Amino acid sequence: MVDPIIAEAAAEIAARAESELEALVGVSSPSGDLAGAEDAIAVCRELLPAGATRERVACSTPGGAPDFLATLAGAGERRILLLGHVDTVFAHEAHAPMQRKEERLYGSGTADMKGGVVLALGVARALATRPQRFAELAVLLVTDEEWRTAPFTHTERFAGFDACLCFEAGERGPGGEEAVVVRRKAAGTLRVRAAGRAAHSGSAPDQGRNALLAVAAAAQAVAAHHDPRGPDRLSAVPTVLHAGTAFNVVPAAGELMCDLRADRLEAFQAVFAAVPDEVGGATLEATMLRLWPGMDTEEVTAPVLARASSRLGRTILGVPRGGASDASHFAASIPLSVDGLGPRGGGAHTPGEFVLAASLRERAEVAMAVAVEALG
Repeated sequence: MVDPIIAEAAAEIAARAESELEALVGVSSPSGDLAGAEDAIAVCRELLPAGATRERVACSTPGGAPDFLATLAGAGERRILLLGHVDTVFAHEAHAPMQRKEERLYGSGTADMKGGVVLALGVARALATRPQRFAELAVLLVTDEEWRTAPFTHTERFAGFDACLCFEAGERGPGGEEAVVVRRKAAGTLRVRAAGRAAHSGSAPDQGRNALLAVAAAAQAVAAHHDPRGPDRLSAVPTVLHAGTAFNVVPAAGELMCDLRADRLEAFQAVFAAVPDEVGGATLEATMLRLWPGMDTEEVTAPVLARASSRLGRTILGVPRGGASDASHFAASIPLSVDGLGPRGGGAHTPGEFVLAASLRERAEVAMAVAVEALG
């Protein structure tokens, strides 16, 4: 049996969630697009509780649209942060507005993570009606989560908060339980640039220094460290390679991008060191563009999830997930950090991205139960 307080709040959130999601997904907001970010933030502003202080704060990415922060003072003792992002991976020409097909709501960013943003704003409205439960309620929506390589700027501002709830997409546990994310791998982006020498590939190929072969060798060196079942659960995956300007010219320059994931940031050092300095006369330069910490809040969150499960009348299970999230940046300074509170769906980062309509209410119940217990 769901606690009546949770049931009532979730029903109110769910009653509005589908139309709110349609409005937010209707805005095309790819990472780095200033106008799209502004339009998405404008939709979110209208969904906040009355009385919330609204401000724009510096984005972590230089030149990016300012992030959005809303705060509300209460009469309680604990401070809680609700976290999300409004940017997507879809360019404007690939953007698809929301469409309902039976039980699924399709559209760009529905699962990652505009569905979660809608639930976060709904939870904020519900908590705002009970100011005795919190000292400060903050909602932080960033505009650059998908493609950020710069250091995250918001950790210090919220250090010492009692709880951080992040609304990336939700999931089921192995037994069908409601699941939230309490462990994430560290993430890194490795860039390798090659400098060679151009030459005619037909009449004088050996006068060149082939940058394509150099970055290809670097890709093989990186992939050789891929060991997801090893002690650090390291994945090392070359993902993008560019080289050459014409079919009959020895490539003088090349670039390789690799995605790295592991339980520890330190595990990336061996991959970085494996990139050779030179291949066939072409020189290589490796750079780590992005380093996101891992997250492990399983022990701290376990008693909160147990109490929330009792309040909800069904089990909420803490699970690991491989993908990166801004929750990881807060986990070290806010030990009670829980992620994956958004609706369930699938196809993130693909044209078939969707959320399950029924999960909007179900996950609103989960988020409210966790929020209430996180506030004690």
